[in-house]
Amino acid sequence: MTAPILRRLADLRSKHAGWIRAGERVGVVPTMGALHAGHLSLVEAAKAACDRVIVTIFVNPKQFNSPEDLANYPRTEHEDARLLAPYGVDVIYVPDPEEIYPQGFASSVSVSGVSDVMEGACRPGHFDGVATVVAKLFLQTGAHQAFFGEKDYQQLMVVRRMARDLDIDIEVIGCPTVREVSGLALSSRNSRLSAGALRQAGRLHPILTRLAADLAAGGRFDALCAAAQAEIIAAGFDEVEYLSLCAAEDLQPLQVAESTARLFVAAWIEGVRLIDNIAVG
Repeated sequence: MTAPILRRLADLRSKHAGWIRAGERVGVVPTMGALHAGHLSLVEAAKAACDRVIVTIFVNPKQFNSPEDLANYPRTEHEDARLLAPYGVDVIYVPDPEEIYPQGFASSVSVSGVSDVMEGACRPGHFDGVATVVAKLFLQTGAHQAFFGEKDYQQLMVVRRMARDLDIDIEVIGCPTVREVSGLALSSRNSRLSAGALRQAGRLHPILTRLAADLAAGGRFDALCAAAQAEIIAAGFDEVEYLSLCAAEDLQPLQVAESTARLFVAAWIEGVRLIDNIAVG
C-alpha cells in the first residue's frame, strides 16, 4: 500500500505525536527523490531498526552550486511513491518549499573542518545547504535514527558533526554503498548517462580498488595518484576533479594509508559529475 504523502509540517507532527505517545521508535531516510536501489537499501535498514519510518523527498536548492544542475535534477515523485509501496513506510514527507524555507528565512548551519576539503572545496556553500536542510528535517521529523548512504561519505561526516554540535538527539547511521555489477555506485545522476558512458563509468571502481590495494601494501599516495588519474581519463572520463586519500573520521589528507583511510574521487563524464569512495585495507 502506498504511504500517505504529507506536504505540511503540521500534518507530519500530528502523525509523529501519536507514534511518540505509543512509545514507538521513528526512523528517517532523507532523500532528494529519484529513488534507486541505494535509497531503498536505506529504507530497508530503517524498517529493520525502527517502528515507524519517514522518507523525505525535497530537492534542496541551497545545496546546488549550478542553477542548471538544479533544473536538471530528476523529479519523479509518483514513481518514488510506487517504489516505496512494497516497503511499508509510514509517511512520505514531501514538504512544500515554504515549509523548509518560509518567507524571511535567514539562518544557515555551517560545519567547518570535515566540510573544508573535496566536495566543500569544489562546491563552495554546498555543505552549508546540506547541513541547514538536514538540521531542519531532523527537527521536523523528530526521528530517533537517520539513515544515509556511505556513497556520500563526506556528507555523512558533516551530518554527524552537525547533529553532535547542535545536540540534536538523533543517531546518524551510515549504510554501505550499493553498486551496479560493474562496481559503479548507484546515483540518481547515472540516469543522465548514455549506455556507452555508463559502461565507461563502470571502470572507475576497479581503478579505485587497485589503487587502494597498492596503498594498503605500503605505497605512497603522492607516488601513485598521477597514474591513477591518467587511468581514469583513459577509461573515458573527461576530467578528474579530485582524487584524495583521507582519514575516515576527520577527512584530513594522508600520504600513507592508515587503518581507517578512505579513497575519494570526483570525476566528470558526458557532462555528469560522479563521486565515489572506498575504504583502504
